Amino acid sequence: MSALRPYRVLELSESVAGEYCGKLLADFGAEVIKLEKPGEGSPTRRLGPFAGTGEALERSGLFAYLNTNKRSVSLDPADPAAAETLRRLLERVDVVIDDHAPGWLKGIGLDPQAFSAAWPRLLLCSITPYGQTPPEDRRHAQDLNVFHASGWGYHTPTGADESRPPLNGAGRFLPSYEAALDSAMCIVAALYEREGSGQGQFIEVSAQQVLASRVDYVLGQMVAGDMDVSTRRNALDLFGPAGIFRCRDGYAYIWMSAPSHWDGLRQLLGDPEWMKAFPERWLERECTPPRVAECRRHIAAWLATQDKEPVAAEAQKLGLTLVPVNSAEDLKGSPQYRHRGYFAELEHPVLGRSLYPTVPYKLSETPARLESPAPLLGQDTDRLLAGEGA
Repeated sequence: MSALRPYRVLELSESVAGEYCGKLLADFGAEVIKLEKPGEGSPTRRLGPFAGTGEALERSGLFAYLNTNKRSVSLDPADPAAAETLRRLLERVDVVIDDHAPGWLKGIGLDPQAFSAAWPRLLLCSITPYGQTPPEDRRHAQDLNVFHASGWGYHTPTGADESRPPLNGAGRFLPSYEAALDSAMCIVAALYEREGSGQGQFIEVSAQQVLASRVDYVLGQMVAGDMDVSTRRNALDLFGPAGIFRCRDGYAYIWMSAPSHWDGLRQLLGDPEWMKAFPERWLERECTPPRVAECRRHIAAWLATQDKEPVAAEAQKLGLTLVPVNSAEDLKGSPQYRHRGYFAELEHPVLGRSLYPTVPYKLSETPARLESPAPLLGQDTDRLLAGEGA
């Protein structure tokens, strides 16, 4: 039995944040009923990458990933004609997930400040860029705005050239995924609390606050007062020899900040002559730009003669932080991922048989499971609105 098998969730979401939150709950056993506008479906159905042929709304790889194990009901909750049906659904669920702009929930009769009068045991989770009371010009912010407003753009990339603008972070939807993860954990905690209190609650999640909570430790030092606050983007650069270097078969990333790392590198390279000119604790006390440049030059020349996987394995045995930069194909063939059963295979009626990532953690007695692919638009409407399986 999966951890959340007894619970039922109504997902009103139409973006990555709410859909990934719902996916996490669904993959751990909750029954997640996703409401989608008739004939249109969720906007994520129109976001690539796309695969296969056939009905356009069923070919999105992103939608397929975000909506495993869910049920799809064709119903627009903002349509006044659907108000009674929505009310009946709300009486049958434990949790509602939403990611629309502030004010949208109140417009469909789910006022965050008053819903508990009608549904006292209901948990209502709202995921927005800046919470329920944002500045007007941030009400419809996107992940790019949230990423930079959280502080992460300060050192994207690390060692930034201050004459050039900051870059977007890794992936397209990092703030949404992080906000979704926090939201799912808050929902599970609230369900646990409800076991004792019998009361539901409103859960408000700001993606900007979530991402700010993940700040680099240098930013954290500024916030804590342990380091002078600076508006210079390169103030966050530690000026060490860390970086991505080319190997014979791809790339590897190396990080060094301590004497143990330096010693590990020395052993890995066979105690080369050039390292003897460096002070033993230079990474901590005398990390000058010329030394960093020289160290990087020697590392680059040596790694160019190595294959990324064997050199990473040997480096890690010596306590040196060196890892391969993996492609999707690398991850698919990874012995570690195969051992952990990280990928699961599902058959989708349009996309065919594909490998899907699961979750990067395991509960031994109540694991996450991928049991069904993302639903076709409205495929569960008749069964669920008729009350079957309530």
